[in-house]
Amino acid sequence: MDVRRTVGENVRAFRLASGLSQETIAERIGADRAYISALELGKRNPTVLTLWHVAQALAVSLSELVAEPPAPHSDPPARRRAPKR
Repeated sequence: MDVRRTVGENVRAFRLASGLSQETIAERIGADRAYISALELGKRNPTVLTLWHVAQALAVSLSELVAEPPAPHSDPPARRRAPKR
């Protein structure tokens, strides 16, 4: 997965979970609302410093912003029956 997209999805998820608007996050980090929108869409390539500011604004760790989502749970493969002899 593209890391920009992962970061964007995480930013959006944490922002929505916090009940904050893009405008509020933008004000907290000194950026434009359009920047936050583009960041959430994976269209920006933010610096580490910007990611740190976003993490602070969302009250999450920097590592949470860049963490890939867990792999979907998959059921174990079905067992095949041995052919009858």
